[in-house]
Amino acid sequence: MNNAHTAQLIKNTAKSNGKSISAALLECDIRKSLIYDMEKRNYTPSAKIIERIADYFEVSVDYLLGRTDKPEINK
Repeated sequence: MNNAHTAQLIKNTAKSNGKSISAALLECDIRKSLIYDMEKRNYTPSAKIIERIADYFEVSVDYLLGRTDKPEINK
């Protein structure tokens, strides 16, 4: 997983949903420094954190991880 790329995808997803990243992370009960840590400290978030963000934005985990260009969830 490329942490900086995943952080950028999370930021882009928040923006396209009309949310600030700070507000979105707060609503997901995730610390606001997550994106900074991913970009600058190469922090790798847990699967639960990525899943929580994906559920919040109703996108697939694979999309946030950069494994697909399609944000839709396959059901």
